[in-house]
Amino acid sequence: MAQLQDKAQELKQALAESDEFKSLQSLHNQINEDEIAKKMLDNFRQLQLELQQKQMQGIQITEEEAQKAQQQFELVQQHELISKLMEAEQQLSVIIGDINKVITEPLEEIYGTPEQ
Repeated sequence: MAQLQDKAQELKQALAESDEFKSLQSLHNQINEDEIAKKMLDNFRQLQLELQQKQMQGIQITEEEAQKAQQQFELVQQHELISKLMEAEQQLSVIIGDINKVITEPLEEIYGTPEQ
């Protein structure tokens, strides 16, 4: 078990030192220094969270709520820093997804993949 924890710590360090993480961190810091960008992003994320909570509770999202979310998304996408941040988040998410696939391969050998 200790060996697995050591490898996880190495992976954590490699992720923290990656260009993708450093880019995300830099963009996040820049947004926190820009009051308008920070407020826009906070409002967007709050709306996302509220809608996700509704979905998890089995509450149907109204057309009006969906349109509001789409409008908020389009608005934040127009802000250059926020757009770059979202792109950086997506890139890091892909990397983490790829890592997850690799480390769960032994389990797939036992249980198979969901497609099977």
